[in-house]
Amino acid sequence: MRAVLQRVTSARVIVEREMVGEIGSGLVVLLGIAGDDTTQDVKYLVEKIVGLRLFDDADGRMNLSVRDVDGALLIVSQFTLYGDVRRGRRPSWSEAAPPEVAEPLYESFVAEARRFVERVATGSFRRMMKVELVNDGPVTILLESRKLF
Repeated sequence: MRAVLQRVTSARVIVEREMVGEIGSGLVVLLGIAGDDTTQDVKYLVEKIVGLRLFDDADGRMNLSVRDVDGALLIVSQFTLYGDVRRGRRPSWSEAAPPEVAEPLYESFVAEARRFVERVATGSFRRMMKVELVNDGPVTILLESRKLF
């Protein structure tokens, strides 16, 4: 499982001109799910994300987590994080989980995140989305639930 985290002052997801998810200050989580991911990957990555100290304390040091600042999460499924472009010019999606595997893990990820963070918004699984955000810093972090070879 891969995630790109972006610290934001605001973010929203629009599907077919309708806003489906919106947050103020917090983290946008772009989530990619591999074919062999499990609920163990979900638990590890959620706990890592909600505990990361990516927000500034009173001294301007990144010392606070999204929970510490009462921030929100916007979780967006993004299979393209598993695009392999090592050969040719067109990405291969062979490592990405098929929708019937990815969707239950995505839903599990969202449910697990809601155990730790009060405000969790989402995109729409398997839909074309417009993601708008104001990156704060900018702060962008890449995470994986395990080392991939």
